[in-house]
Amino acid sequence: MFAALPMYDRPDNRAAHDRLWGAIRDGLRARGVAAPEALDRETFYSDGWARPDLTLGQICNLPYRTKFVGKVTPIAASDYELEGCEPGYYRSLFVVRKEDRAVRPEALAGRPMAYNDALSQSGYGAVASWARKTGFRLNPALRTGAHIDSVRAVASGKADFATIDAQTLRVLAPTVPEIDALKVIGATPPSPGMTFITALGNDPAPFRAAIGEAIAGLGPADASILGLRGIVVLPPEAYDPVLPPPLSFWAN
Repeated sequence: MFAALPMYDRPDNRAAHDRLWGAIRDGLRARGVAAPEALDRETFYSDGWARPDLTLGQICNLPYRTKFVGKVTPIAASDYELEGCEPGYYRSLFVVRKEDRAVRPEALAGRPMAYNDALSQSGYGAVASWARKTGFRLNPALRTGAHIDSVRAVASGKADFATIDAQTLRVLAPTVPEIDALKVIGATPPSPGMTFITALGNDPAPFRAAIGEAIAGLGPADASILGLRGIVVLPPEAYDPVLPPPLSFWAN
């Protein structure tokens, strides 16, 4: 059995994630669903999604749409009550250095962007889809491998901007001083939020009940640290927008 909640799990909020998992685990077991004792933090997150013994994971909707539809069971989308988003959705924020004269995303056309990965909805997919739709000249010049490294790349001048999902910025803000060097100048259209998944063939109903119960039972401190307010079952078509163009599109 395998469980991981990797998307917003950091050393400074690890204990809160452990307590959330403990409540989910106990709720699953009470409903007759076997669950591992602890979260796995050693397995790379995409390797975890592919495991046939996946009890619980979180997936970003771009890799879900491109590689995992029909290979895992979606449970529900996370709801962080983010500004400008319907329940169960999130969006990415355009961040630039504070001294940058840009005040809206359109001013960034052609300028070097840092992105964590081309399979990240928040770091690449959302802005790439917006750029193709609006005719914006995107220049994904620097792959960093992680949102925190995209933040640091912009703060240090290695790139001019990045798009970071609003919940990630919220999570990083207390402990990543480079965020103080940045300002937000706009947002992408919303996308389905991080989605809880389990192995293909598992019944999602007991998972929804256990996760919802665990979130509702969080203490005030953990609720504030995690920012997780609930889960939302989105219709399948919510995950079906046109896929963003590949990186090669911008070289043409």
